[in-house]
Amino acid sequence: MEKYILSVTVQNNAGVLARVSSLFGRRGYNIDSLTVSATTDPKISRMSIIVQGDEPILEQIIKQLLKLEEVQRVDHLQEDDSCCSELVFVKLRAETGSERDAIRQLCELYDAHIVESTEQSMIVELSEVPSRIDAFLDVISNFEVVEMSRSGVTAIEK
Repeated sequence: MEKYILSVTVQNNAGVLARVSSLFGRRGYNIDSLTVSATTDPKISRMSIIVQGDEPILEQIIKQLLKLEEVQRVDHLQEDDSCCSELVFVKLRAETGSERDAIRQLCELYDAHIVESTEQSMIVELSEVPSRIDAFLDVISNFEVVEMSRSGVTAIEK
């Protein structure tokens, strides 16, 4: 299953988020990430949606989205051909000096930032493309992850 980034331009009406998300639920498609943001036009919003599936599922999702009255445009974005970013905060248990040093080294390698540190834990922040965040999370899974929060992708075509 591949991950796809969809940029959906919609009318900024009450309930449009509910209609878009229920479209996915009714058809059994899972949304990995969904963010909604303003555009330069206050009547228009942009949704960045990450979904998993294959090409036929992607085509079906796009067709179904375009049937919604408020949807103006749907673009399938490639990570390499667009500007996309996601934010993740990860709280890691770090009680020993060696754990702290190893976490600092990984942060340096991935350009992540330690935003909070206590005697028991460290909170790390990384803002990157989704695939790089996935790789970072895979590497830090060797440590005890206490909590994690991902913002969801915001994307725009280059």
